[in-house]
Amino acid sequence: MNAAIDTPGTAIKAEKIIITASDGYPLTAYRYPARGEARGNLLVAGGTGVPQRFYRRFAEHAAQRGLNVLTLDYRGASESSPASLKGFEMSYLDWSQKDLAAAVEWLAQDDLPLYWVGHSFGGHAIGLLPNHQQLTACYTFGSGAGWAGWMPRGEALKIRLFWHVIMPAIVSWKGYMAWSLLGMGDDLPLGVYKDWKRWCGFPNYYFDDPTMTWVKPLYAAVQMPCAFVTATDDPWAPPRSRDAFAKAYSNAPKTIRDISPLPGSRPIGHMGYFRSESQSFWEEALEWLLQQPVAGTAPKVS
Repeated sequence: MNAAIDTPGTAIKAEKIIITASDGYPLTAYRYPARGEARGNLLVAGGTGVPQRFYRRFAEHAAQRGLNVLTLDYRGASESSPASLKGFEMSYLDWSQKDLAAAVEWLAQDDLPLYWVGHSFGGHAIGLLPNHQQLTACYTFGSGAGWAGWMPRGEALKIRLFWHVIMPAIVSWKGYMAWSLLGMGDDLPLGVYKDWKRWCGFPNYYFDDPTMTWVKPLYAAVQMPCAFVTATDDPWAPPRSRDAFAKAYSNAPKTIRDISPLPGSRPIGHMGYFRSESQSFWEEALEWLLQQPVAGTAPKVS
């Protein structure tokens, strides 16, 4: 199933496709074909509660640079959501182990290098992929451990109020994480809420969860180059939160970088990485990815 749609203000035409996860769940995705001869495939792994349409401008930009780009909505979210989230059952881990894994398989059907750009959760997901060996290199923005203690004091107070007072009341009322009522993102299934809340209670996220000890070897097995880039003004995933999570990729060649808002521009925060004024950061990400060595070849020069 597919349907072509015109994206405004660009010659890139996005194609709507349906990707089937390993358990049969249908996922809505969009493919942005490369301008000219393709230099590689790129999967955009979005943040929790962030619809794939938020990454459209970045996807178009990367396609203009010669990459076939795929974005998707995870199960239970946005265009991959069921008719009702009430009673919809899933685990937060499904997004990595089933949904993004299916997207990797879909993109890996040809011989092009396969790159990854993640946002927030998108930096978590790499280590949980059963097929991460198919990735050439990964670049993530704003991925952190989620613990309020890493955040600025004012933000930490708001996040603790959110997790322990506001959201429990909303979930009890609606039966799922209806945080669109707060204008914070797309509504999410109950399973995502339960897992996310639990893991954000640990300084090192699920690496501190005594029921999740099995994940550490999975992250240690990641060996492709990975870049973890964080804005100094990101209130949800500041650099020390990023460092607490990224250390789990213990055997991956890591690039750790902090960025700051450009002079005269808006704050970056947690969402500004993919706003149109951040194109210089997009270029840095794409240049870094395209310069990473591909198995069996010398390093590329873009």
